[in-house]
Amino acid sequence: MTDPKSELFDQFARIGKVLASRSRLLLLDLLTQGEKPVETLAEQAGLSVPNASNHLRELRTASLVRTRRDGQQIYYRLANPSVRKLLRSLQDVAYENLAEVRELVSDFYEDPDGLEAIDLETLNRRVQKGDVIVLDVRPDDEYAAGHIAGAVSIPIGELEQRLQELPPGREVVAYCRGPYCLYSRQAVERLRSHGLRAYRMEEGVAEWAQRGLPVSAGEPSLN
Repeated sequence: MTDPKSELFDQFARIGKVLASRSRLLLLDLLTQGEKPVETLAEQAGLSVPNASNHLRELRTASLVRTRRDGQQIYYRLANPSVRKLLRSLQDVAYENLAEVRELVSDFYEDPDGLEAIDLETLNRRVQKGDVIVLDVRPDDEYAAGHIAGAVSIPIGELEQRLQELPPGREVVAYCRGPYCLYSRQAVERLRSHGLRAYRMEEGVAEWAQRGLPVSAGEPSLN
């Protein structure tokens, strides 16, 4: 006789098995920022296109991602918001229970000068007052998919060459993909090395949107 509970937990185990891969977790993390084609995912994850395609196939088999076709191009996206919540829960559980994770976060993700990151509500109040520049240092495709309303887009790889685009004398708050993304910390280090007052936002666009705070979409405006 079939044991329904055993069958159910077999299905739960399918998700755990698919998640037991650094590359697949990284691909899911990238997809929390919006829909992407496989070529972009491969480049941003540091994988070959065939390797990324294989991992994405596994994620799709487990119904964690979905696809759409536009001509010859196939785009991937998270299946639903629960997948993003699952990924964040996994990260938070690892942080709470693994000393190695906490040590890595302390060494590489905390503010370079030991100052607290700016939380979402504080940043929103300062944005409303107009006394801060919000800087999105993610790749252009992620900014286009959704960004904090009014944020300036300068991808981290272009920051040194485009510092002159930031108004002098204004405080800058940089953000990237969320609490486990290094781009905002790197941006703060570079901005401060050039004498700017800079801080990082505590979380990412997804958390900002969840609070009902204003989000926009579309390509960066050209100067």
